[in-house]
Amino acid sequence: MTPPPRGHLSLVSVGPGDLSLIPERARQALVQADVIVAYDLYLTWVRPLLTTQELLTPPLTQEKYRAELAIARAQAGQRVALVSSGDIGVYAMAGLVFEDLPEHPDFGVEVIPGITSATACASLLGSPLTHDFATLSLSDLLCPWAWIEDRARHIAQADLACVLYNVQSRARREGVYRVLRLMLEHKDPDTVCGVVRNAYREGQDVQVTTLEALLERDFDMLTTIVIGNRFTTRKGQHPGRTWMYTPRGYNDWAPQAASETAVSAATPDAVWVFSGTRDGNALALALAGAGHRVMLSVASDLGAQVAPQHPRVTVYRGPGGVEARRRALGGARAVVDATHPYAQTITAQLRDLTAELGVPYLRYEREEALPEDRTGLILVDSVEAAAQAALPHGRIFLATGSKDLERFVRAAPGAEYFVRLTPQPDVLQRARKLGLPAARICAMIGPFSEAFNVAQWRDWGIGAVVTKESGEPGGFLAKQAAARALGLPLIVIRRPAPVPGAFHDAAALVQTVQTLFKEYA
Repeated sequence: MTPPPRGHLSLVSVGPGDLSLIPERARQALVQADVIVAYDLYLTWVRPLLTTQELLTPPLTQEKYRAELAIARAQAGQRVALVSSGDIGVYAMAGLVFEDLPEHPDFGVEVIPGITSATACASLLGSPLTHDFATLSLSDLLCPWAWIEDRARHIAQADLACVLYNVQSRARREGVYRVLRLMLEHKDPDTVCGVVRNAYREGQDVQVTTLEALLERDFDMLTTIVIGNRFTTRKGQHPGRTWMYTPRGYNDWAPQAASETAVSAATPDAVWVFSGTRDGNALALALAGAGHRVMLSVASDLGAQVAPQHPRVTVYRGPGGVEARRRALGGARAVVDATHPYAQTITAQLRDLTAELGVPYLRYEREEALPEDRTGLILVDSVEAAAQAALPHGRIFLATGSKDLERFVRAAPGAEYFVRLTPQPDVLQRARKLGLPAARICAMIGPFSEAFNVAQWRDWGIGAVVTKESGEPGGFLAKQAAARALGLPLIVIRRPAPVPGAFHDAAALVQTVQTLFKEYA
């Protein structure tokens, strides 16, 4: 009597959706199969390989049934190919099959590897995963959300590059932003990141951006996010976009050591002033003059260069992120937040940290400068609204700094932008890589006078000016006067809501610190 045919089950990976990227072994398994089990979308990518095979296509939500069906057909003696996109062993069907597989199956089983989303997207971005990295699925259908957040937190603390799968669906809108905020607690806002949609498929879109900028974007289930580590870098242009890569580590890792040294060098029992504005530097000097030891925290090398010199002022240029600041502020006597009125991320972080550590928090915000007569002013609530309001006026001068430049370019990619930026190599390089010609970039430190603004805007033929309401110390009144003199619309992005109890008078803030710590006087 002839024994029944011995079945075979191939777990087949078909990669990102490009027929040319399907491994030869996967092609053979499909061609030789009696039965192909798959979600029907995956079959559109392998259609040229299909001939007489029986096709079984349970819908997207019936993954477990697909696995059971494939096992049953293999047990019945058929050659079965169970198909998955990407790599079938990564967030896919292989695990379900092995859960239900008999301990000693009477049919052959093989797993054929493929190109998972992480490596497909990395190849389009450049080389962001050259060093240690993690992958994290944001789908909570099969994993509790608390676990996802906990894993995200540990990935960020370890400063691993990271690939986020299942980023956003119609039912899961907010989860990705919660994970990004967790990342921002431990990673620098300017951490280089990539966003890839429809990798190697029709409608492919590839962009390099920053971690902070991701909070302003919308995603979907066809999108993968790649988050770099502190050494991940932008490089060059390629058909109008930027590459990103993470160094392998053969070179010196000195930046890590330098950051740790900065933390350990923090002066204990000091009043911390978080600056980034002229106001912050002036407050640091006033507090030092009142007898306090001051740690002046700056966000850039340029900030350190223009920091005030005083025997009681120590300039701190340590690492960003909540964990580093938590360690640094452990011995602080008080925290004075004099960051820019629009720097919401760092302000929220400092408020949370000081509440956690029991350290007094004082917020200084410069007075608003919006006049009663608002002729010529166009008030808007976002970068995107500002870009659209300015677009009909031709050449647009952005007096908003570098942080939002990418958002402007994305909001109105065809606009003719002119910018004035601080003379920092990384800031200027970022502007150039966003496509701004050197002739449209002015590298200078402000604030600027009305006369200077008039001369520059007239020379450049500016049609509209976009600014933030940065108060008189930030040059807002001079910009308003110059715009009126030239008859230009001044588009003003409104300030965020002020912090409750914020000081607008530097002397009053210093006096409050004196009252809190009279022994320092």
